[in-house]
Amino acid sequence: MIRIGMISYWHVHAWDYTKQAQEHPETEIAAVWDENPTRGKEVADKLGIPFYDSIDEMLHGDLIDAVIVASPTSMHRQVMLKAAQAGKHIFTEKVIAATLSEVTDIIQSIEQNNVKLTVSLPRLNDGYTLSIQNILKEELLGEITYVRVRLSHNGATKGWLPDHFYGLEECCGGALIDLGCHPMYLTRLFLGQEPVEVNAQFGYITGKEVEDNAVAMLSTSSGAIGVVEAGFVNNFSPFTIEIHGKDGTLLFGTPDDKLFIQTTRKKEYENDWSELPLQDNRESAFEQWITHIQQDTVAEENITCAIELSKLMEASNKSAQEHRAVRLDELNS
Repeated sequence: MIRIGMISYWHVHAWDYTKQAQEHPETEIAAVWDENPTRGKEVADKLGIPFYDSIDEMLHGDLIDAVIVASPTSMHRQVMLKAAQAGKHIFTEKVIAATLSEVTDIIQSIEQNNVKLTVSLPRLNDGYTLSIQNILKEELLGEITYVRVRLSHNGATKGWLPDHFYGLEECCGGALIDLGCHPMYLTRLFLGQEPVEVNAQFGYITGKEVEDNAVAMLSTSSGAIGVVEAGFVNNFSPFTIEIHGKDGTLLFGTPDDKLFIQTTRKKEYENDWSELPLQDNRESAFEQWITHIQQDTVAEENITCAIELSKLMEASNKSAQEHRAVRLDELNS
């Protein structure tokens, strides 16, 4: 049995990860630390497990083998370095950290301490993503020219997101670094190449400290463009994927969860839109993490995507703040 310590219940997905651990036959939640002691004690009492006032005490005892990090983004480097140095495996909410420099410190520490890291990037494992990747591998669209992925909800306009999700110091950003992580890592994945430059624009419709409406444009050396859209201010905004190539186009989620193709590279798809079947989802990031711990393997694809995600988020925040395009090679590692 892998015993897990929860590092904070700050994030809205903390209870989702708790449920995954409770439902997995080979894991259990065994301890809680929270930067908010009142919240942490309430959770520990509810779960019937110990609460630790000191994160160091929880990490350096023999009670746990691994941790789930659901703390404020601003604390990720601090708590993950402590966990890695204590030899505890890490499952974390995205992003790894807010800057490439912090990410580099974390990656170095997990490698030095043989810690298994997996980042919650759930849409990498969804059937539509796997199906799209297969189409792209077959090169049915020709050379990719444009990728657009949009994800938005009404958390700010309807008031169901917690107030602390609008604090710049803790969150290190707003709609883009939170919800926008998903369209960001998918856009990067579907482009098939690392962007060289990012240009982001943020909107503040509800007057929060962080942006509630955002777009980031990713430019590549080939001329292909990626567009990432995210927001907390939209009532009816379906999750949308568009991928265009010189010879064809893929569409998903506009508005139904269906995948369509039209391309000159295959006769049956040439004259009209054709719906493609979706693959089944593969095992979740949490399940993959447990397998990596058990089999002493590394989540290479997941970690690579997560590092690139953090890099693109840092560039986007810098771009919006400085009102200019930011090259990725400007970032300090």
